[in-house]
Amino acid sequence: MDNTLLSLGHGYSARALAARLIPQGWRVIGTTRSAEKQDEIARTGVEPLLWPGTDLRPLLQEVRHVLVSAGPEPEGDPVLAALGPDIAAIAPRLRWLGYLSTTGVYGDHKGAWVDEQTPLTPATKRGQARVEAEAAWQAIPDLPLHIFRLAGIYGPGRGPFAKVRRGTARRIIKKGQVFSRIHVEDIAQALVLSIARPDPGAVYNLCDDDPAPPQDVIGHAAELLGLPLPPAEDFETAEMTPMARSFYAESKKVRNDHAKQALGWDPQFPNYRTGLAAMLKNDI
Repeated sequence: MDNTLLSLGHGYSARALAARLIPQGWRVIGTTRSAEKQDEIARTGVEPLLWPGTDLRPLLQEVRHVLVSAGPEPEGDPVLAALGPDIAAIAPRLRWLGYLSTTGVYGDHKGAWVDEQTPLTPATKRGQARVEAEAAWQAIPDLPLHIFRLAGIYGPGRGPFAKVRRGTARRIIKKGQVFSRIHVEDIAQALVLSIARPDPGAVYNLCDDDPAPPQDVIGHAAELLGLPLPPAEDFETAEMTPMARSFYAESKKVRNDHAKQALGWDPQFPNYRTGLAAMLKNDI
């Protein structure tokens, strides 16, 4: 089953990868926790599996490529909790295992640049959970592990246009705040390149070339739509949920040089302006 990918936690980024692999003759098997989502997954050409609920051990004995998108839970990494010994047993036979992590592992750097060599000092519980999950995967001997640290993901069905159109978009202003982001199609491209040229132990930052304040992205979306600029709100006094506020606890610019050099990765959407323009052109 050389051209079979087992996608554990078949989510947004994994769907973009599958859309590239299936036309190349790949078989993609994707797990979901939701029975209701099985039909939706099947319509994309992916074979859906309800998991937990299906014994994946026989399948693990056959596949050579695995993508892990499932994020950590309070008790730890859910895939390793359920399948850790089984994955360790087949590790030498795998050709490629990709783990989708987050640039949140770097923590707050007050707007400064970070790269893959930057110490991991997460400022949130979510970031700390990711650091622990990465370490748990890295501890498996002989595993051809590839870690992809993703910036804020956007793309079809996931972007600012809907909120701007509804009039619910907010331009939260926090001095010095900057985020990196990544279009989902650029994630898929990087994963395809990595699968074609495995480098066990590799870690890649996946982000565009243009870290920017979040209010600039909202403002540009409004401009593209020809709608009024959402009013500015000061971060200190804005009403926000604890979850929303926590995203502003970290400010950094993420470098992507290593992915470009090692994979030959050339992002199709090197900044949010090109990404948003493409989404609007396709009326997304």
